Amino acid sequence: MEKPADNQYPIHDLLRQRWSPRAFDDRPIETEKLRSLFEAARWAPSSNNGQPWRFLVATNNHKTEYDRLFDCLVEGNQTWAHRAPVLILSVAKLDFEDGSPNRHALHDTGMAAENLSIQATALGLVVHQMAGFDIERARADCRIPDGYELVAMMAVGYPGDPVLLPDRLRAREVQPRVRKPFTEFVYSATWGQPASLLGKE
Repeated sequence: MEKPADNQYPIHDLLRQRWSPRAFDDRPIETEKLRSLFEAARWAPSSNNGQPWRFLVATNNHKTEYDRLFDCLVEGNQTWAHRAPVLILSVAKLDFEDGSPNRHALHDTGMAAENLSIQATALGLVVHQMAGFDIERARADCRIPDGYELVAMMAVGYPGDPVLLPDRLRAREVQPRVRKPFTEFVYSATWGQPASLLGKE
């Protein structure tokens, strides 16, 4: 199923096609494609080239590893994410190598995750990022040390048939995608004042 963005102005087709479905096909992802996802993440920009992102990845053909991540998901996410053949947990290193704090670590880890998501779209895959997981359980079960912030869980795979979803989620899956207008988030150099270069919507 595809749900391209209803964009007002031209954007790259990969950006139009990227979205976050809950319906996954359970067929495995080829190893080379998985490597390409992390290669894309590797080349994300970062403050002072700190590259703070870390990724824990598990495929469903390694059940113990997969369950370690899956069991951290909240029940609502487990109801659909169990069909995704790959789960990824993104983590941000909060300090630079010299020990000074990196206040852009979460931003930069998000940039790497977006690179990964766009690369997935280019390869015919889909990614659904989730905030709904037990952070403390994941930290303990995955042995993540202090100084690292757990950011998001990601389900990755090939798109599946929405008919496999529970009724409530199926309805959400087919709803049109909606975004705020520019006037709500693009300002001039004065907070809250619309940027004149964008004109009126």
